[in-house]
Amino acid sequence: MFNTKKHISRRTVLKGSGVSLALPFLSAMVPASTALAQTAANPKTRTGFFYIPHGAIMFNTKYGPEWDRWTPSGSGADFKLNEINSPLEPFKKYVTSFGNMENAAAAGSVHVRNPATWLSATLPNGNNMSTTLDQVMTKFISQDTQFPSLELSSETTIQVAAGNGGPFTTLSFRDEHTPLPMEYNPRKVFLRLFGEGDSPQERVAMARQKNSILDLILDRTNTLKASLGGEDKAILDGYLENVREVERQAKMAGNSNLSKIKIPNAPIGELEDFTAQVRVMYDLLALAYQADLTRVGTYVTVAEGTNRSYPFLNVTGGFHPISHHADDLDRIKMLVQIQKWHMQMFAEFLKKMADTPDGQGSLLDHSIFMYGSNMSNSNQHSNYPIPNLVVGGGNGKLKQGGQHLVLPDRTPIANLHLTLLQKVGHEQDHFGDSTGTISGV
Repeated sequence: MFNTKKHISRRTVLKGSGVSLALPFLSAMVPASTALAQTAANPKTRTGFFYIPHGAIMFNTKYGPEWDRWTPSGSGADFKLNEINSPLEPFKKYVTSFGNMENAAAAGSVHVRNPATWLSATLPNGNNMSTTLDQVMTKFISQDTQFPSLELSSETTIQVAAGNGGPFTTLSFRDEHTPLPMEYNPRKVFLRLFGEGDSPQERVAMARQKNSILDLILDRTNTLKASLGGEDKAILDGYLENVREVERQAKMAGNSNLSKIKIPNAPIGELEDFTAQVRVMYDLLALAYQADLTRVGTYVTVAEGTNRSYPFLNVTGGFHPISHHADDLDRIKMLVQIQKWHMQMFAEFLKKMADTPDGQGSLLDHSIFMYGSNMSNSNQHSNYPIPNLVVGGGNGKLKQGGQHLVLPDRTPIANLHLTLLQKVGHEQDHFGDSTGTISGV
């Protein structure tokens, strides 16, 4: 693609009083008569890691393989998703799933080490953990963004069943001594991405005084629009509409009135509606990718060991207690409902990425997303085989068509980590307890 119009910088931001707003990719960011691949606007690879606790309903010792509700089968035209991952049907051509995968670093820890070892594949040394996959990637694909990485969660990761706190409740270690906390307050995330101020308190005070950051940059927005072509105007309008909607949801969190509820240290800003909470965090991450504020994200879609309830699914009891199903068929069915619902929320996010133009493709075309768990049979706290899949076009580096790869028995998850590192252009011959890479990805 070539552009003959006057171009604007990929790093252009719209600034107003106390706020700045990064822009999505626009064709006007390509200099006149220049190939896209030769410019700073050349699409960059985004990566994301989405964690679901308590495994998935796979092979069941009592009911046999016919009660596997996770494992897909086949490849290409014969690729078939299973019940839990069926929400990915619209994006099936982007999906690669893996059988016979193991993470030995999590074995025997019940819940405590599961989040932190998912992306490290390394046993901790005391409270120290090796640098996780996402943070290795930040060093060479995201250092020129405003936020090298974002760490998000739908709820607090401090759960009694998962050790009641400590360094291993996060997915991300910047280095062996630095666990990165997972932020679950959408308002804090929004202000971090789009607000200004020297402290969190100052950002909150600013936000309370203003109706919308979009109102503060209206004049500059209109000036920019006047210089854009029709396609760029449509992209910018869609992006600004998404910003306003996420801002509206974040303000709902900020307006929560807990004055009559005597809960010490209540997490002000967390939405009471869990569906809305999960969705707004996905939306914030999608906006950050679109504006190229970051290219690396991690998201604990629900916390390890959580007692989170799902009354909107007509499920009785909390996620963790239900996960100990004792081979009771009714409880297994409820667990499948929960796991499928979380996949549906992930699929909504994928649709946003697929619908968002990014150069000569979409954000999904230029992304690598890993979704999965560090546990297999939650009833037994087993860690083999663990359910994981990869979705996205990988900027042309991932195989398309959809496939389930049956790996050799007990293939280390670190082999997938090493494979993904190489897919984003980082040549490394070892990661965690890897024994090689996975061909065919």
